[in-house]
Amino acid sequence: SGKLYQRATTEASQATLASVSPVFAVMKLDKEGNATFFEKKKTELYQELGLQARDLRFQHLMSIATRNNRIIMRMEFLKAVITPEFLLILDYRNLNLEHWLFNELASQLAGEGQLVTYSLPFEFRAIEAILQYRISKLQGRLNTLQPQILETLEALVDPKLLSVDRSKLHILLQNGKSLSELETDLKVFKETILEILDEEELIEELCLSKWTDPQVFEESTSGIDHAEEMELLLENYYRQAEDLANEARELRVLIDDSESIIFINLDSHRNVMMRLNLQLTMGTFSLSLFGLIGVAFGMNLESSLEEDPRIFWLVTGIMFLGSGLIWRRLLSFLGRHLEPPLPPHVPAVLKKSQPAAGRVELKNNLKAETFGLSRSTLTNQ
Repeated sequence: SGKLYQRATTEASQATLASVSPVFAVMKLDKEGNATFFEKKKTELYQELGLQARDLRFQHLMSIATRNNRIIMRMEFLKAVITPEFLLILDYRNLNLEHWLFNELASQLAGEGQLVTYSLPFEFRAIEAILQYRISKLQGRLNTLQPQILETLEALVDPKLLSVDRSKLHILLQNGKSLSELETDLKVFKETILEILDEEELIEELCLSKWTDPQVFEESTSGIDHAEEMELLLENYYRQAEDLANEARELRVLIDDSESIIFINLDSHRNVMMRLNLQLTMGTFSLSLFGLIGVAFGMNLESSLEEDPRIFWLVTGIMFLGSGLIWRRLLSFLGRHLEPPLPPHVPAVLKKSQPAAGRVELKNNLKAETFGLSRSTLTNQ
């Protein structure tokens, strides 16, 4: 009775765990690209694959790991398990992957899109297809952000504008955040690939067929080193990620330079307004100073001057002439103190003829206009 009770308790606990275990929607693709679809509980899936429960948690946004001759990959929302015979895509629904899964992935697994002309094992094609999908997604995000950022900067970097459009600044802020997220994803991608490239044992573990199929191992020893091919494949996508990171870095530098130019333009307009305000203040002071004469004559005091009609024009002329002279004097004083200092004299001995620079192709027209505007703005200031 004790054994029956223990068995019943164990079966009940297993039934409870099975009822709460998550269910994966699985897409299985074989070496020829044929796809089958089914649903399977997590407990059943990792037992069939010879894995552990923690191997199917997919805690990181990007990871490439090997376990029991299985490659476990996650590229953001894409979760995959690669074996020497088939590829499993987990939770493929509602991820906008239908076009890639049904139109591109099957043909790549069948043997298209390889880096070499001769045939490679199945796991090479699967890894290449997933890495190519990730790189294409990152490239698409960069292609979407780049024209938006350039268009916004072109609208903002204009010396004729006295103010900055806040809506454009809001768009630039959002694009800057998206660019930062893209730079972070590229950094994680490169670090994940580089972590594998730095360890020869990890590269060897990714070559699954080399240890399961004796024929593949013989071909490898006869001249085709699959570890070198795997390293070549990973280095190729690492270089692509590095190129994307450089383009994103150039956009970041362009945004920073444009922000500096915007601040310079705003400071220049602010200085003009402050100078105009100062000039008007000095004119008001001059006019008020000689306006005291009119105040004095406007008092109810009797003198012989109010009987002469020419005195009014004489006093008025003196007031305006004196105000104009004082205002002019103040303006000249202001001009002398606001003139920029002369550049230091450079001896002729230190001047060397510069070699003729070759024609440099800029990345876009905005960068040339941006630095041109900065020089003209600083000269005007």
